[in-house]
Amino acid sequence: MQLISKAFSELSTHELFAIMRTRVDVFVVEQQCPYPELDDVDCMASTVHLYGLDAQQLGAYARCYEKNEQYSAIGRVLVEQSQRGKGVAPLLVNEAIQLCFTRWPDKDIYIGAQTYLLGFYQSLGFQCTGEPYLEDGIEHQDMILKNRSV
Repeated sequence: MQLISKAFSELSTHELFAIMRTRVDVFVVEQQCPYPELDDVDCMASTVHLYGLDAQQLGAYARCYEKNEQYSAIGRVLVEQSQRGKGVAPLLVNEAIQLCFTRWPDKDIYIGAQTYLLGFYQSLGFQCTGEPYLEDGIEHQDMILKNRSV
């Protein structure tokens, strides 16, 4: 799967529609979690949308952005159902990690992970911080990946 990274202003209307539709399909419909999926982070100048296409269909997605003075962040990580179990998730998240460290070399990376994925993110070097919490009815855990070059 080829991964592509673009700023909001660089996305075509078809790319943007595919991203929005797949995010709603996964986070709102599949996870049965009604919440405002689209937010202002999507169109911030510093946000980078990272996505993978398979036969012109969106197969994976993550967004990378500058969270605050201390952290960059990776969020809205998804692998579309037909692509699960094919090794796409580590490819996507490792690319997102590299993108964050390249764009924001002086920042650690923050994620708010769904707790059933803690082992996956820990295998990539993320460490839990704080206590688990409910977000939109789903248990999450804040995690940090330290930038070793800082």
